[in-house]
Parts: sequence; C-alpha cells; structure tokens
Amino acid sequence: MNIKLLSCTSFRNLCEFDFLPQPGVNIIHGDNAQGKTNLLEAIWLFTGAKSFRGGRDKDFIQHGKDFCSLGLSFFAQNRPQTAELRYGIDKRIVSLNEIKLERPSQLAGNFCAVVFSPDHMSLVKNGPEHRRRMIDGSLSQAYPKYAKALENYIRALKQRNTLLKDIPYHASLLDMLDIWDKHISDYGGYITAIRAGYIRLLGERAKEVYSGISGGRETLSISYAPGFSGYNPGFDLSACKEALADELARTRVEDLRLGSTSSGPHRDDLEILINGLSARGYGSQGQQRSCILALKLAECEVLEQRSGEAPVIMLDDVMSELDENRRGYLLNHLGDRQIIITCCDASAFSGMRHGGVFEMKDGMLCTST
Repeated sequence: MNIKLLSCTSFRNLCEFDFLPQPGVNIIHGDNAQGKTNLLEAIWLFTGAKSFRGGRDKDFIQHGKDFCSLGLSFFAQNRPQTAELRYGIDKRIVSLNEIKLERPSQLAGNFCAVVFSPDHMSLVKNGPEHRRRMIDGSLSQAYPKYAKALENYIRALKQRNTLLKDIPYHASLLDMLDIWDKHISDYGGYITAIRAGYIRLLGERAKEVYSGISGGRETLSISYAPGFSGYNPGFDLSACKEALADELARTRVEDLRLGSTSSGPHRDDLEILINGLSARGYGSQGQQRSCILALKLAECEVLEQRSGEAPVIMLDDVMSELDENRRGYLLNHLGDRQIIITCCDASAFSGMRHGGVFEMKDGMLCTST
C-alpha cells in the first residue's frame, strides 16, 4: 500500500499544497508547531477512524475559513484509488473512487495505516478508553464490518442509558429495555469476539517484538480484559452474544438504580504486564515506551496478515525519544513499507540513501535540498 499524493486545503494550520511521498522512507522535519503532526492526522483520517488526537470535525477547519478539504491518491488492492474528505461548518462530504459515502467510517478497509506518536504513551499511562480507541482504530481497518457494528453498539448504548434514566419516572417504558438489550448483546457480542481474537494475535506478536527490543531480558504480556464477567476465552460469536445478554439481564436492577449500563465492551480493557507486573504501575518510562513500540510493530504485522497489504507507517516525532539501539531496531523491523517520519532535526537521517526529505515551515511543505 502506497500513498501517491495527498492534497490539503485549509486543514488545521496547513497551507494549500500537494504532498508526493516516496515509496520508502520519507522524513518531514521542522520546528515544533509548524504542522508536521497535522499532516499525519490528515493522512490518518482516510483510514475511516477518528483522529488519533481527538477533537471534532469543526476543529479541522482553519480559523477564518468555511471549510477544509483533503484528497488522497493511493495504490491498494492492486489498483490506483482516490478518496476525498471535505469538512464544512455544518456538514461533511466523503467519497471513495468518486462515489459518495454517507460517513468517513465507510472508508475503513480501503486505506490502512499505523501511527505512533508521543501521545500514544497514554496507552499505558492513562485509562482504558485510550486502549479501546487504539484497538478500535486497528480493527476498523482490518474488519470493515467492525466499524459499523461499533457505531450501532454506541447508538444502542446511548438509547439504553436514556431509557434507564427515564424508567423510574415512566414505568410503562420498562418493556422497551428488552429491545435495546437485544441490540446491545448482538452488536456487543460481535465486538467482544472480534476484539478477543485480535488481541490474542496482537499479544503474540508484541511479545516477540518486545523480547527483541529488550534483548530478551524482559517479557511483555498483553491480554484481553472483557467488560462483563460472563465472558470466557473459549467463547465463539454465538456464546459471546448469549453471555452478554445474560449479563445484561443479571445486572438490570443495578443498572436501573445507577441509570447507566454497567456491562459490555464499552468497559473493555487491555492488561499490559512486564515481567508479570503492571506496566502502568511499575514500568519505567523506557519500558512503557518500549511497550508502545512493540504494540505498534505488532499492529503493523497483524494488519498486514489480515489485509494482505503492508500498511503505511507514520512515526510522529518519536525517533529522538529512542536510544540508538531502539531506533535501529525500529528502522530494521519496518520492512518494505512506505514510512513517514516527522522530526525536528533531519541530521539523524543524514546517512539515508533512498527516500524523500521534506521541510515543514508555517504550514507549508516543500522538498529539502
């Protein structure tokens, strides 16, 4: 999978320009706050996932402008393809190969990428929502149906939570809970089954990668921590749906008291251990960074195994934070993929024989001489 051209108009602080990356390694250098991360974010949005930085659609639009637009030409599935995203004040337009789509999530599965930035330290340091967001971003690319199931699950969850709050005042609404319980168990059971299988593969590969990073001195363990107690690792899709339905029935009284749904994949988490201890509670800064590095490299391999194509890799200002050994390991294990690396100082890559070098300054991108 390769990006041929990215065009930007009024996105964040970026000026209007075309980015034509090389097939191999591409270095984008420049001072902080010049727009390097914004460029990676623009590319990431074509995966169909939400921004890895959070925020709302209107935040993409440059101050003083009414809209922003992004265009991507890329080669995937053995053919050239195009996609477009246009964000206005009150609407957005999405298209793939000149066919209009209803929402950006429908781009999932067509263009695949993996991004690694300092913000991803939150995967270890912060709460489970950050880890769920990473898993959802990957799975939406690997399993296009997953993105739609996740949307439906979130919609059903909001409806059920609203109903739980209204029932104490309108007892006649109680019978409607069965309808939303069915939706949640169907979509939630699917999400649980897909997440469990993916995390198992991710954990196997991340363990191998981390062993290489640490020189075999440390062991990384990653496992699925489901958001409901009735789950069993041996469950298939049907059993996951049934177990979640049983759990919703069992916790209904408590959910009515709390006014929210206490069980389901919206409470899932990843358990990350180094030498059997919590990486969050006991891991050093270097160990935590190595965890994320291992996760991201594992994510690349699992996505490629699933789709049959190598995802585009984006490394946002992380090379300077890695020591020479980890930097060398990372570069030597990215394989024959298109890679985009942002940094403040391009001199660290002065020995690079092939690839492109670009400078970002005040939102404008140009080729370095």
